[in-house]
Amino acid sequence: MITDDKRVRIITGHYGSGKTEFAVNYSTMLVELSDRKVALADMDIVNVYFRSREVRDKITAAGIRMIDSSVNTSADLPAVPAEAFAPFEDKSYDYIIDLGGNDVGTNVLGRYKKFIRPEETDFFMVVNVFRPDTMNVEKILNVKEKLEYSSGLKVTGFVNNSNLVRETNAESVLFGDEILSEASRITGIPIKYTTYVEEVVLDMTPEIKANLSGEVIPMRYFMRETWM
Repeated sequence: MITDDKRVRIITGHYGSGKTEFAVNYSTMLVELSDRKVALADMDIVNVYFRSREVRDKITAAGIRMIDSSVNTSADLPAVPAEAFAPFEDKSYDYIIDLGGNDVGTNVLGRYKKFIRPEETDFFMVVNVFRPDTMNVEKILNVKEKLEYSSGLKVTGFVNNSNLVRETNAESVLFGDEILSEASRITGIPIKYTTYVEEVVLDMTPEIKANLSGEVIPMRYFMRETWM
């Protein structure tokens, strides 16, 4: 259960992995299942699109404390606010951090190094095997090593978010599970979660779910409009 994860959850992945969609869904589910306070920080200072701050109203309406980057008024140049430090120290919060994609996006963690305690931190790597840079085991392991090197943290769990956007079906998710399971076997890192969007994957059955790794999480689109 997501309530059993460590208090601080840092969510990363390669560009296009769907990590922000997962982070937002994860946060909303956590606040529904837990009586603890939940904070979500948008620490993506690389990408200016598909940012969790774009759905701030929906996130705050769900009862989540949204911490998003400020933006320069003359150019879309985001900067992480001082407010992002607070939930590291305030133990009454469960803290979810949505990082920027790739190893470049993890560099922002340098500011918070002294606040990040491994014993209370999960570092989840979201994987979509239908993206070129994570399409096979070798590439997944290469991205993992870069993320770990740049962040100074060890990945504690994989998230299988393999999808073809609105063309996704159960077979797509199973295919991702097959590839990521091999990466899991080699590294010893568990697949913590497997995701699918309920409104898209209409052929997901209990039998298929039973063959997927980790906890299977049905998601909904926060970051994509119906025409995307």
